[in-house]
Amino acid sequence: MLVTSLMSHAEPMHPTSAFETARQRLAEAPLPAGEGFGVRASDNTRTARSTTDPLDLPPSAEDYLSLCDTFETSIWRQGPTPEDLELYQRLFREREALLSRQGTDDGRFAITVAIPVADRPRQLENCLESLYQLCERYQYGGVEQGRFRKVSAIIADDSRQPGAIQRNAQLARHFSERGLKVEHFDHAAQRALLDELPASERATLAPIIGDFDPHRPGHKGASPMRNITYLALARLGEREKHLFHFVDSDQEFRVRIATPNGEQDLYAINYFHQIDRLFRERPIRALTGKVVGDPPVSPAVMAGNLLDDILAFLNALARHSPRAPCAFHGDRPAADDAAYHDMAGLFGFDEARPPFAYPCPLEGPHDHLACLAEFARRLDRFFDGEHPTRKTLFQYTPAWDTQPARTIYTGNYVLRGDALEAFIPFAQLRLRMAGPTLGRILQATWGDSFLSANLPMLHRRTLNEIGEAEFRPGVERQSDTIDLGGEIERQFFGDVMLFTMIELCKQGYPDHLPDKKTLDQLLEETQQGLREQYDQTQANVMERLARLEEHLHGQAWWGHHPQAADALVKLEGFIANLKANFGEQSAPQQGIRNREKGQEMRKRIAQAIVDYPKLRSSWRAWIASEIQPG
Repeated sequence: MLVTSLMSHAEPMHPTSAFETARQRLAEAPLPAGEGFGVRASDNTRTARSTTDPLDLPPSAEDYLSLCDTFETSIWRQGPTPEDLELYQRLFREREALLSRQGTDDGRFAITVAIPVADRPRQLENCLESLYQLCERYQYGGVEQGRFRKVSAIIADDSRQPGAIQRNAQLARHFSERGLKVEHFDHAAQRALLDELPASERATLAPIIGDFDPHRPGHKGASPMRNITYLALARLGEREKHLFHFVDSDQEFRVRIATPNGEQDLYAINYFHQIDRLFRERPIRALTGKVVGDPPVSPAVMAGNLLDDILAFLNALARHSPRAPCAFHGDRPAADDAAYHDMAGLFGFDEARPPFAYPCPLEGPHDHLACLAEFARRLDRFFDGEHPTRKTLFQYTPAWDTQPARTIYTGNYVLRGDALEAFIPFAQLRLRMAGPTLGRILQATWGDSFLSANLPMLHRRTLNEIGEAEFRPGVERQSDTIDLGGEIERQFFGDVMLFTMIELCKQGYPDHLPDKKTLDQLLEETQQGLREQYDQTQANVMERLARLEEHLHGQAWWGHHPQAADALVKLEGFIANLKANFGEQSAPQQGIRNREKGQEMRKRIAQAIVDYPKLRSSWRAWIASEIQPG
């Protein structure tokens, strides 16, 4: 039962308290000069007793925070151990128990986690379970009568399958019964909320929230669903100081790190404590994190570098005996923010980089036949956005070392109540790159109150038990055939939208709007430049595919080994699907080259750009009437 579980973590102070144990460990392994107890790089550097002071007075809540900072730094310098992480979590739980005994409100934010979801009940369950585990380990805001006081969640349901909707409702009840308040914001609640809007206002806001069809209410799209959720969350701002943390249903409140024993997923960050501290200490309106694990980008822009890595893997594999012990283990190469992107140069990253080695995930003794079979089995997950070689691992830097932001990661961002005016723009277009587009607008208009912090979440594109995502818009699966046409189109025109916006913001948008001729010319030039980039990437993909086919049917051992036959079939199927999506005459490539479609999309993007400043004013007025700033 939750009450027992929660209270079992609320250890009272005693001679072997976490506070005393952590102080002792720091005393035995002193930190380098300048990193002593109570010192951190922050706007408001705390001071506290030193590690050598006698415990003649009980530690205060501030003493705990100061020790947590120092102990955190110590943990990551040496590499976290299970014992150190448990002690780190106990420090926070003891602090919460201290605050509870004092019976004072320490002024921290209430945090509501908003999780838009469409037909992903199992992935949603993993997300909610990780949120519950995070709350139980750190107990941010304290526990009252078996319930977390300052953390709640809302499931913003955009599902279409009745079974998924029913399961989402069950999950809301299940976690609420365990002590984590979870609201199921279902279609009926969404419709009721929208029905409260006057008809004229609802029509004005339609480009932001979409057209709600009561007969087919699901799959409105990620951006309209987030914006509709803003309407619901705005009401909460009247009751208490609130932060709203938007996450995706395929993410977890953990980080993935490399250890001598392989990769591990850890509850190593007290997300809500760090978020609350940043918002209380700095004039932040919007804070964005990133993700570790699977890339946050589309398979539409990852095929080229994936093929580089496949070719490198097969070249290395050919030099090993099929029955020899697997040699593809070791440290995963570090992937930066754009290592998985075929056009990283567009975002200011270096495109010239060597292939990434394949880290075999199999455990226990196995040979190269087994390694190849596992590699081939996992390849189709790429079409749901999983990259077998270029995954990002967590690299520690203190969360308080924030950076100016330019991109909203729509699966990991936090808004103050008064920042709900920052709706996801151009939602009616249903394109990718909505977060980066909003980010450029916030960068231009909010400046230093829009920041990025090293608070990533674990991103899992697929479920291990089924080998694919439960649902992914733009990816159509028919038997062994995978169609990325919708995904590629949404990515290409999303890039047109983003890079047009980057240039417009340099010219003073959204406060300054260019004339129609200038805007049309900018859109056409942007589309043409991106078309050339996409054409080059497509040619590179096809050249690598030709080399891969030659390699598969050459003289390597897998071509004549009977136990490699199934892996070859899977590899050939993977190649066929890439050809069907990246071949010069394929429907997806012809679709984004279509002149009439390009003209129509430019027209729609141009109209959305023109309409945005007026929409922003209407939305601001509505938000201001609903909430008071925290």
